[in-house]
Amino acid sequence: MAYTGFIAVLLVVSLLYVRPADFAAVIRSADVRHAAWLTTWTSLLSALLALGFALPVGYALSRFRLPGRAVLDTLVDVPIILPHLVVGVALLIFFRTALGRAIQGLGLAFVYAPEGIVLAQFVCVSPYAVRTVKAALDAVDPRIEDVARTLGWPAHQVFLRVTLPMIRNGIVAGGVIAWALAMGLYGPLMVFAGTTRSRTEVMATSVYLELSVGRIGPALAIAILLVLFTMACLLVFKRLAGRTGSLW
Repeated sequence: MAYTGFIAVLLVVSLLYVRPADFAAVIRSADVRHAAWLTTWTSLLSALLALGFALPVGYALSRFRLPGRAVLDTLVDVPIILPHLVVGVALLIFFRTALGRAIQGLGLAFVYAPEGIVLAQFVCVSPYAVRTVKAALDAVDPRIEDVARTLGWPAHQVFLRVTLPMIRNGIVAGGVIAWALAMGLYGPLMVFAGTTRSRTEVMATSVYLELSVGRIGPALAIAILLVLFTMACLLVFKRLAGRTGSLW
């Protein structure tokens, strides 16, 4: 309770610092509106991609005795350990290698492009989705899946009809965590995708740009709008999840 109270105090003092004129200027800004739209669709896409990656990887780490599994498991956590800024630098260096240039030669532009935002978000949030999905799988008794196989169900039916329904809450939680993290990510985006107005500027980098020129009021206004939007989405989701009995 003390922690949540402290967070509430931080939000309140930030809100009281911002003048109504700052909120009005931010809302009228075409650049901020573009950043809000870019933040929304890139974070959703990267969260979906992270879930698509987390399901097979989490399943493999949970169910199979892979050679070097401990090493693979640790590698998944590397983006969590590394400062996110370093992830952006590593991506930038990768796309300067022969392989990176070959990928971009196929028409897949990532450096200083909106696609780079999605890639950087995906790399940074995927480990959290993998960890959440793997934890959900670890909580499922493998003998339940074995029973389904003894009844003649093929592996894909066991996964779709038995495993997936049992880890549904973990999948949803992983997706929500990945999305929320992607919404506030800015370090690797600054390095890898840039902060070009109306092109690669997201809400988090908008806050940084405003702070860099000493505009604390507008910076806090953007940050508060981002927090309120994210909280509203989470509250709606939790209300819907509570009605279906699937709240994680």
